[in-house]
Amino acid sequence: MRRVVFNQKGGVGKSTIACNLAAVSAARGIPTLLVDLDPQANSTRYLLGQTADALEQTLANFFEETLSFRLFSSKPQSVVQPTAFANLSLLPAHPRMDELQGKLESRYKMYKLREALDTIRDFAAIYIDTPPALNFYTRSALIAAETCLIPFDCDAFSRRALYNLLESVQEIQTDHNPKLVVEGVVVNQFQARAKLPRKLVAELEAEGLPVLKPFLSFSIKIRESHEVARPLINLDPQHKLCREFEALYEALKT
Repeated sequence: MRRVVFNQKGGVGKSTIACNLAAVSAARGIPTLLVDLDPQANSTRYLLGQTADALEQTLANFFEETLSFRLFSSKPQSVVQPTAFANLSLLPAHPRMDELQGKLESRYKMYKLREALDTIRDFAAIYIDTPPALNFYTRSALIAAETCLIPFDCDAFSRRALYNLLESVQEIQTDHNPKLVVEGVVVNQFQARAKLPRKLVAELEAEGLPVLKPFLSFSIKIRESHEVARPLINLDPQHKLCREFEALYEALKT
């Protein structure tokens, strides 16, 4: 199963959700790959820590190679990096991907990620983290994925942006990937005692949007998780938020 975590709005927890769901999958003994398509490389640093800065092969190398014809091209597997966590591997991002974006789009290379993932057969689960924009990399991810998870962080701006996002996904479905399914809206940083989050989530549910449960609680523990480069299931499996990630993972299983 290939899942893309996508929202055009920044700061909604895409990297946190993608990495923690991938880590839960790996902890269940499932060979899992995290694909980091964001040039900011937050997921790459989350899973690799300081070693991320020393990588010689990243997705920048892969995309750069798609721009030039080579008789014997490198295999996408050569870019896959192991992590410190059993069953969890990474296709890492690099800031240089930002420079490549215009060339890749003008040369219509949006299908290259899907083609690459089709050749990587070592993983039963693939999670794709995306930039906070509808650009070449997010379109490539939506074309390559089977399902889409949409983080929602319980504010009015996010709600307005959600409908534009759903239209963008529908356009990709129609033009490039008819098998793509919106699996659901992941409510992130939820504060049950606050009135506005409850109201916004109730409105989304009343409008028929596929709001997933459980909601992910607000917790400063996630900041510690980022700082030490350990997803919650590898840092504190008894923590409430970790259990919510596990329950969300179980709700998504197919």
